[in-house]
Amino acid sequence: MPIENTAMNWDDVLENDGQELVILPEGDYTFTVTGFERSTFPGGPKLPPCPKASLTLTIDNDQGPALARVTLLLCRQLEWKTSGFFISIGQKKRGEKSRMDWTRVMGARGKAHIRPREYTTKDGEIRHVNDVVRFIDYDPTDHLTPVEEDMETPW
Repeated sequence: MPIENTAMNWDDVLENDGQELVILPEGDYTFTVTGFERSTFPGGPKLPPCPKASLTLTIDNDQGPALARVTLLLCRQLEWKTSGFFISIGQKKRGEKSRMDWTRVMGARGKAHIRPREYTTKDGEIRHVNDVVRFIDYDPTDHLTPVEEDMETPW
């Protein structure tokens, strides 16, 4: 088992401070889905209660891995956003009907336009995050899926 997945004892020595959050300049980036959680959106003034997918996207770049988080609410009013995500990871073609296959989301690669955003916490602290502005259509010549990378020949 990798050391990062083992339990700690109450008196263990702490060594890992974690990494600084990398805020990217605005642009188009290739991402890998590294986190996926299912939950339920309780509904609000404009949207009904519906299933909710929370995604963590890891973006490799020169500064080290950067993270972006995306929430997809599974309701018809926001279907365009979920459809855009599945198009970006190559599981749907634009203009065609397609069933969402959530079992193939973890590890999937895609492309998105990322923009930094500043916000203020309840405590008045100013923080920054990487926001996904839009997903970019999948182009198989632009990036490889993790499986294809493993099979790539060195010549």
